[in-house]
Amino acid sequence: MYKLIKKDGAAKRGEFHTVHGVIQTPVFMNVGTAAAIKGAVSTEDLQQIKTQVELSNTYHLHVRPGDKIVKQLGGLHKFMVWDKPILTDSGGFQVFSLAGLRKIKEEGVYFNSHVDGRKIFMGPEESMQIQSNLASTIAMAFDECPPALADRRYIINSVERTTRWLERCKTEMARLNSLEDTINKQQMLFGINQGGINEDIRIEHAKRITDMDLDGYAIGGLAVGESHEDMYRIIEATVPHLPVDKPTYLMGVGTPANILEAVDRGVDFFDCVYPSRNGRHGHVYTNKGKINLFNAKYETDSEPIEAGCGCPACQKYSRAYIRHLLKAKEMLGMRLCVLHNLYFYNTMMEEIREAIEQGRYKEYKNAKLEGFKSGN
Repeated sequence: MYKLIKKDGAAKRGEFHTVHGVIQTPVFMNVGTAAAIKGAVSTEDLQQIKTQVELSNTYHLHVRPGDKIVKQLGGLHKFMVWDKPILTDSGGFQVFSLAGLRKIKEEGVYFNSHVDGRKIFMGPEESMQIQSNLASTIAMAFDECPPALADRRYIINSVERTTRWLERCKTEMARLNSLEDTINKQQMLFGINQGGINEDIRIEHAKRITDMDLDGYAIGGLAVGESHEDMYRIIEATVPHLPVDKPTYLMGVGTPANILEAVDRGVDFFDCVYPSRNGRHGHVYTNKGKINLFNAKYETDSEPIEAGCGCPACQKYSRAYIRHLLKAKEMLGMRLCVLHNLYFYNTMMEEIREAIEQGRYKEYKNAKLEGFKSGN
């Protein structure tokens, strides 16, 4: 259940009540594709860096270790020792990003595993069954993710198929939640809005999926090659046609600036691999923009990554030491950078929630964006 606490312009401050606890929104979900955040980050670390929701991937966990094994071991929460909400994405994006290996049919998608090449079939029912075995808090509907810049006729056909698939996901999830041996019988389902960069297709699709009365709604198929201007334009056009009293999730986005702009347009759930991926390459976020710790100027820099930051890295270690670890290919260097970046994102979301509550979100957003440009 979603409770809207405050609106400031289009920005929403809410609470999403789930069987695994309450999510304060806007929220950034920390991406742990294969049931772990890359960079040797433990679930104890996630508690420490203020993570509210962990996100895992249906396709990757189906391939390895296998969703039936996860179910046998008590579901994803028990498996990875995490007691807060987990969102599983449907595997759709991964299936469609394996473009050379797949064949789309009405019943679903035939494709080859990226691990061992074995043939796999996934359709709406299979995706729901895998996610039910994983027993995540929130399951994502299985959709087709067409390239943002695909031609209009292709996108129309693709969106119509995604709608048909969503109906099948909803029916199958209701069936699975009623079974005796289902671990999480209160698993929630989010539908996904598609339509490339065509406002009219997006709006029409948003209206159709809103009528299906799901637990939440995602905007998919953005940040896949279109410009930031196009992305913001589509968010602005689409969000007003999704229910204000349900979560609105922008999938796979993005940079701190992207998040600030999307919150201003009514989005309140986010996920992205940037903080962990960039951290593993020594790129760390600060309130004065992103810095690359491999730069020679940090070789003798005894300051933390960011003064005043409460993350485990900044509490103890200098830029010079972390740079040394990265250069020496010590895993601790990656780990500290990832912890810092996730803490930075999670803290920014706290600030966003507070700014919306106080009715000063625009002012906060503008100041934050200015700060990013000021440089270290």
